[in-house]
Formats: sequence, C-alpha cells, structure tokens
Amino acid sequence: MRLRLHGDPRDSARPHPINSLSAGENMRPEHIWHAGTVDETVTQLDSDSQNGLSSAEAGQRQQRYGFNKLSEHKGSGPVKRFLLQFHQPLVYILLGAAGVTLALQEWVDSIVIFAVVLLNAIIGFVQEAKALHAINALSKELNSTATVIRDGQRLTLAAEQLVPGDLVVLQAGDKVPADMRLVKSRDLQIDESALTGESMPVEKITAELAADSGLGDRRNMAYSSALVTYGTGMGLVASIGDGTEIGKISAMIATTEKLDTPLTQRIKQFSHLLLYGILTLAGLTLLVGWAHGGAGLDVFMAAVALAVGAIPEGLPAAVTIMLAIGVSRMAKRRAIIRNLPAVETLGSTTVICSDKTGTLTKNEMTVREFWAAGQRLQASGNGYDPQGEILLANGDRAEPQIAAMASHPALAETLTAGMLCNEAVLQPPAASDHAETDTEAQWRITGDPTEGALLVSAHKSGLDRAQLEQQLKRLDTIPFQSEYQYMATLHRSADNDSAMMYVKGSLESILAKCDVVMQDKGQEVAIDRDAIKHEAEEMAARGLRVLAFARKPMNASSETIDHDDVAAGLVFLGLQAMIDPPRPEAARAVAACHAAGIDVKMITGDHALTAVSIARQLGIASVDGGSPAVTGRDLVDVSQQQLAQLARDAKVFARVTPDNKLQLVKALQAQSQVVAMTGDGVNDAPALRRADIGVAMALNGTEVAREAADMMLTDDNFATIRSAVEEGRGVFDNLKKFIVWTLPTNGGEALVILLAVMLGISLPLLPLHILWVNMTTAICLGLMLAFEPREKGIMQRPPHQPNTPILDSVMLWRIALVSSLLCIAAFGLYELELLWGASQTEARTVAVAMFVVGEAFYLFNCRSLQQSVFKVGMFSNMWIWFGIGLMAALQLMFTYLPVMNQWFQTAPISFEAWLRILACGLLISVIVGFEKHWRRRGQQAGSVGAGRAEALP
Repeated sequence: MRLRLHGDPRDSARPHPINSLSAGENMRPEHIWHAGTVDETVTQLDSDSQNGLSSAEAGQRQQRYGFNKLSEHKGSGPVKRFLLQFHQPLVYILLGAAGVTLALQEWVDSIVIFAVVLLNAIIGFVQEAKALHAINALSKELNSTATVIRDGQRLTLAAEQLVPGDLVVLQAGDKVPADMRLVKSRDLQIDESALTGESMPVEKITAELAADSGLGDRRNMAYSSALVTYGTGMGLVASIGDGTEIGKISAMIATTEKLDTPLTQRIKQFSHLLLYGILTLAGLTLLVGWAHGGAGLDVFMAAVALAVGAIPEGLPAAVTIMLAIGVSRMAKRRAIIRNLPAVETLGSTTVICSDKTGTLTKNEMTVREFWAAGQRLQASGNGYDPQGEILLANGDRAEPQIAAMASHPALAETLTAGMLCNEAVLQPPAASDHAETDTEAQWRITGDPTEGALLVSAHKSGLDRAQLEQQLKRLDTIPFQSEYQYMATLHRSADNDSAMMYVKGSLESILAKCDVVMQDKGQEVAIDRDAIKHEAEEMAARGLRVLAFARKPMNASSETIDHDDVAAGLVFLGLQAMIDPPRPEAARAVAACHAAGIDVKMITGDHALTAVSIARQLGIASVDGGSPAVTGRDLVDVSQQQLAQLARDAKVFARVTPDNKLQLVKALQAQSQVVAMTGDGVNDAPALRRADIGVAMALNGTEVAREAADMMLTDDNFATIRSAVEEGRGVFDNLKKFIVWTLPTNGGEALVILLAVMLGISLPLLPLHILWVNMTTAICLGLMLAFEPREKGIMQRPPHQPNTPILDSVMLWRIALVSSLLCIAAFGLYELELLWGASQTEARTVAVAMFVVGEAFYLFNCRSLQQSVFKVGMFSNMWIWFGIGLMAALQLMFTYLPVMNQWFQTAPISFEAWLRILACGLLISVIVGFEKHWRRRGQQAGSVGAGRAEALP
C-alpha cells in the first residue's frame, strides 16, 4: 500500500488525515508508515522534518490525542474479583459443611473449614491480579524523557508529552519514546530484541519498504521501548500510547483469556460430580429413613451426617499445601512459581513452545568458525566466557587439533584485527557474582555483541588486549557506517617504526578492496575471491554471521586515515563466523522432553536460517533438511484448518510477531494440547498469559514478561524447564495418591450411615466423629504423601492427557473396594461391640478408631498406586511414620482424655478392641496389596502377549 500525497498541509480546505482523527480515536492513523517515503510521511503527519511542530500545534494535538502513555486496564473491582473466588462447586460444598458444623455449634471445625475456604479465595484473588501487574509494568518500558525539536529548537520533554508529528532526536543509549518513522539515520542501530526477538541490533535506514514487511523487517521504523545502541537518527512520531506496538501488546494482554489449568479443570469436574453424588445420597437417606418410619429429626441428622461424611473437607487444604511444597522443591531447582496450580500444569504439559534467544541459547554471540590461509578452524567454549581453544578442523570436521598461533600467522592476524578494530569491553564476573553458583558468575560485554564475540575469540587464542594495545597504539578510527559496511583503525608500533591499518566488515565491502591474501607462513599471494566467497556462503548456510578482516601497512608517520586509504590495497586476512550458540545442556533437555512425550517447538523473532540451524543442533528439527521454518508471513491469511496443521506439524517458527505467537498458542490449545510458552521480551507477554503455563526469564527477561508468566527461571535456562516438568509430574502423582487415599474415608462413612438408615438402627458415627476423622487424618496422614519422592521412570512416560479425569476406572474401583472394606470393618466392629455388651458410646469410639487405623494401613498402599510398598521402601519417606505417630497420639487422646470424651461423645475402649481394629486394618492393606499384585501380573501378561503377537510373521 502506498500513502497518497496530499496538497499543501496548511491548506485548511483540504482536511489532513491526522487532523481528521477526533478526540478519543486511536492515536495511530491506519497508514502503513514504513511503505511511504519520507516526504509522504511528513505530509501525512503535517509536520516538518527540519523544524518539527510548532509549540502551539503540539499543544492542540495533545488536547486531541492525549498523552503518550498506556491506558490502565482495571477490569473488575477488587471486591467483585474477591467474591468470584467463592463461585466454585467445591467451595459450595465446603461452605455447606461449615454451615452444618456451625448449626451443630462445633465452633473449632467451623473456623477451620471457613479458614480453608478463605485461604483458597485469597490465593485465587492474588493470582488473578497478575494480568493487571503485567499491563502496568508495560508503562515502565516507556522512556521518561525525549529529545524533541519544536519551533526549530531542541527541547528535552517528558516522553508522555509527545504527540503525533513530533520530530524526535535519537542517539546511542536512548530508549525510543514512541513509534516513529525515521527521516534521518547516521549509522543508527537499535536493539529491538524485547519487541521482535531479533538477537542482533538492527541497522536502520530511511528508504521506503514493502507494505507487507514484517515487524522485525521494518528497518525504517523505530518502536517504543527499543534501545538505541549505536549512531544517531531522527524520526517523526507516528503513534503514541495505546497506538504503539507496545500499546497493542498491552491491549492483547488485557483481552487475552487465561485458561484454567488442567488441575483446575479436573477439580471442577470432580467437584461437580461430588456435589451431585452427595445431594443424591443425602436425598436417598431422607427417603429411606422416612420410608422406615423414622423420626423427622433423626432422619434429617442422618442425612446431615452422610453429607458431612461424603465431603472431603481436607481436600482443598491438601491441594494447596501439596502445591506449595512443590513450589519449594522447584525453587531449589531454579524455577520460581508465581501461580500454585502451575506446579501441576507442568506435569501435564504436552508441548513446550520455546523462545530461542536467551533460553535455548545464551544470548551471547560466539565465534564458532574461522577461515584463514585456506584452512577451516573452530573455537570451543560458549558465550562471553573466554575459556576455550582455537582448533584445527579436519575435512570431515571431526577430531580437531589445537592450532598453534605461532605457526599460523594468518589466523593470528585475523584475531588481532578483531581485537584491535573493536570498541567493546569484556568485563569479568564481579566479586558479588561468585556468591552461589557458576551460573551467576557471568562474563559481560559492554558495547556491540558482535565486537564482544571478537574479543572473546582473540582471548581464547592467548592474545591480551592491554599488551596488544601497548605494542600497537591506536591513532585514528573510521567508525562503522552503514553506507560503507566496515570499520577501520590505525595503529603505530611501540618503536614508532611502522604503522598498520586494520579493517573489519562485511565480506562484500572488504573482499573487493583486496588484491592479495595472507597464507599460512605469512606470505602474500594473489587472492581467489570465488574460493573465499564459497567458504563464507557455506558458513552463512549454517546460520552463522560472517565478518571479513584485512590489513594495510601505512606510512610510519601517518596520523589519520580516511575512506580513500581503505578503498584499495588491502591484504585479506581471514573470516570469523559467529552465532548465538545453543546452550550445551539445552540439547540434553530437549532429548529428555522428547523421551517424556513432550513436543518442543521453537518460536522466535530471529531469522529463519539462524533459527533452523540452532533447532537442528538441539534436536528440535531434523537434520535431513526436511524441517524448514514457518515464518510470520506464512501465517498471514491462513485458514483455521491450515493454522492448526502448521501449529501441529512445524517445529520452527521464525520472524513471528506477538500476534503470531498468540495465534500458535491458541491453535495448539484448540487441539487439546497443554502448552508451556517461554519468553523474555515484551513481545512474548500475550502468549505467556494465554499459555497453560507461561515461563519467563528472571535474569535477562523484561518485567512485563515476568509479570505475565506463571513461572520464572532464575538461570534463564531451558534445561530448568525439564527439571520443573519432572517436579510437576511428581506433584501430580502425589495429588492423585492423596485423592485415592482420602476418598475411601468419605465413601466408607457415607456407606455406614446409609446402611444404618436402611436397617433402621442408630448411627454408628455421629457428624462430630466424621469431622474428626476427615480433618485429622487428612492433615496427619494424607499430607505426608506430599513428601513422597518421585517414582523411577517418571520422565519416560507420556504426559497426562488434559481431557482425562483425575481418576481412571482402576482407581475408582480401588476407592470403591476400600470404601466397602472400611464400611464392613467399622459397621461389623460396631455391632460386635454392642453384641458383647459395650455401650453405644464405646461402640462408636471403636468405629471411629477403625476408620483412622484403616486409613493409616491403607496409606502405605497409596505410596505407589502400582508398585508394592516394599519395592518403594518402607522407610524412604520418614514423614509417613511421623504422621502415623502424630495421628496415634491424637487418637489416643480422643479415646482416653475425659475432656475429649465430653466434647466428642466418646469413651475409653479395651485393649482387645484395639487388637481387633489393628487386625482389620492390616487385612484391608493386605487385600489392596493383593489387588495391586493381581493387576501388575495382568499388565505384564498383556505386554508379553502383545510382544509375541508382534513377533509372529
């Protein structure tokens, strides 16, 4: 699309596009600014590319368009958001239980249940406020001041005072204050990585570009919050506030729906079923009681007892505490959880969509390959740490040998040129960085990342910058300029006998100026440009950025150099090729994820060639060339069906926009995938919020990304995600074990009450007894399962399917079995005690003790849902024994302390009664153990049979 030129902008008879916007409209006119020329842009914005706006006109536009700041997205008020936390089926059940206990004047139980409900509401309220924090954090990304030209004069203004059409001056170190169309550029380079994912600063131009250029390819635009790293420039403000690209991201965060986690969805489904089941059983109890002619109050109390018994009061508290324990464990493995359910979500993750720069890679440019004197060489090491070696590579690039600099003058001069023709500074780790781990002890670069990589490669060869600069003192510099594509420095020897000019730049700019090339012994021969081009092209095909190096002897008396000195007569030295390399541990982590049934995709704003190269090194994409990257442009105007197929099948997505990332996450979720999304930039925030679990980088990530995410990596390392997934699976396993353990208590209690009503006899358990059993066993026994260590092979099995319920048919059968056994044992012992002359209070105390002891024995069975407790290890979780000891002490107090007898209507029981209780508890555990053994044998037999069938011809 081309912008249409208008006539004289001061002609009031012709309305100008920007003046046609009324107050309150979007501040960004719907023009494709990068597709127009500078003159067209000046006309469209009714401005002046030399003198800027007048102060009067700027004041009028500010009244019309408002301030250059992001709108606050407040959403629902805090009171409404807090009250909505109680709008959940399980909370209704708990409130019902609290109401019943309140009616029974059981104040302690009522307070405990109300406290559980309140705690869950507070946690939900705090987590829901994260989106608001993420949006508010965006405003901090905007610059506080800007240099602007108005009335032909330079002014320093608050960035929020900028208006469309303002002429803004940019220089190194500035943060771009608004979206602007560049009208002047002198070697201007801007780091847009937080917005686009581009790993290198972008060289800016002023020429018009194609209308369909992606966000990362709009080199004539400067976007709000980006950082100027080099050069100077001027631009006309095209969009402010909500109309900027960062403003669009803010709106996307505000409107992006945060989906329920798999655990939340499962708990909701389970809660609904539980609610309907409890109401049905309570209603059935009423009907049966009335049918047997029972008294109205007695029947009602029986229904209440059944409802109280069926409600797992300890479940919400147990879930919260288990997740909190998981948070603590993950923190020790460098993963900070900001949203409790995210702990379990990691265990259900089926797809990880990872950013490249800084996550799969270190975001530290590293020289990987060299070419000098006809030889290919490699560099070991990673990132800015100068530990490493220069290696001679064989033809098949295997078994390299250390290169001796003394016997390779061409390589030594190539590295010298890279070190001397350089403005960057390599900084060692600060003393405070050594406090805890090697990960925190980081070498850093001040200046251009490309030049930083050249310093590191020179250090690996043994060159010392301080010593080299003493031997060859710098006299003059030609800084890098886009139109020339090179940088040159002049140096004089310490004895003042000679001078040398070193040049580095793009291959095209250097090669044409060279007539000779240095060989392995230092001699100079005629240059073979085609051979050098071929080497550079092969490097570039592997995703490497290639720089060329040359030198030229100068007159010893020379004090300055200019472009004429560089124009001809250079001696070609060699090539250095660099890339932001993959983290060494990332490839192992990707392989571990694949083994665990988790698909890994790379989604980056970087170039496709670089992205595919890194993806192949990590094992994300195949190395057979059959895994091309899908670009953001490929995602434009595709159908939903095509988008779904691309999202499912492609492994690498490059040059993507924030909207593309959000598209892909939604497309994967629509296919019932549980998506983990990693990111560190402003552009990642909407996708981080939408993903089932958003993972932000704590070290180098933006505040916006951290606020939008559910989890932060304190070492910015993809391998940490793998560790977190492992912990998440362990947490989900323990949650499932707790549910399978606790529900038989509720089921058994409900069956006892229902059986008593059907038989028309007194209740073996009172509501007070049921509350005692439910609350004390959940805390003292069930919670000990949270400390169960992870079972072996946890990362060799596929992830939990998100659409499957918490409990499968096998677990439901086991719950029904244990519920029946507890009912039979408790009811049988209750009747037996009455038969042998015990009082009803004593018989009820025996029934209560039977449930407690039965749950204690069954707890050992639940330490593994498939394996025998002896295989797990009787003493591998000492918290189990602590919990049993605590529960035993409480139950003895419940039975023998007079004050407890009075409160809970219990009575002391005989030693023989305890023996019968212990025998029944042991029998229940043995029966469950045999059931597990029988199922294991059936599964093994099925596996053997399937193997034999496959072996048949």
